[in-house]
Amino acid sequence: MIFSTEQEEFWAQNFGDEYVKRNGYSKMPSRMARFLRVLELTRGVNSFLELGANVGSNIVALKPLKPSAKFAAVEINKTAFELLSKIEGIEAVNESILNFKTDEKFDFVFTSGVLIHINPERLADVYNLMYTISTKYIWICEYYNPVPVEVEYRGEHGKLFKRDFAGEMLDMYPSLELVGYGFDYHRDNNFPVGDSTWFLLKK
Repeated sequence: MIFSTEQEEFWAQNFGDEYVKRNGYSKMPSRMARFLRVLELTRGVNSFLELGANVGSNIVALKPLKPSAKFAAVEINKTAFELLSKIEGIEAVNESILNFKTDEKFDFVFTSGVLIHINPERLADVYNLMYTISTKYIWICEYYNPVPVEVEYRGEHGKLFKRDFAGEMLDMYPSLELVGYGFDYHRDNNFPVGDSTWFLLKK
């Protein structure tokens, strides 16, 4: 696998392996509750592609909600990919999303905690990929900030960036429509999950 950024190499190697050990298939009830809210805003979704899926926790949460749907995923870390590829019925690719190419189209293309780790100079490439291969919806679940900022991440610099990802996509692609958005709070009484903000965009 060829890397063009330090962030790709970081996640493909030891740090990515340690992430798998720390998280695994965590907070599944909370993930399902979040997707229930999101899917209520959609129509006619029969295929999903997750970019940067790690071990596939989001797809495991989605499958009971959409049992007849097609699921695909891309993951850069080999340790995570080995677990991801064992999910029944999934089409998984061990590749950087900056190198990923496909002729397939999917109703619902999404990232969750991934854009924050992409080199900011390459974000436009990921936005273009998501827009191109989505037929209906793009879902972004990331750390939000109205202006771009870098945040120290577990003692590392240049590995986590917050910004208005959805707003940037809306500016790049005027045909996109904001369907809905929400915030997940780590102290939620019923379904606690990381403090992330999600945005659902429609083509």
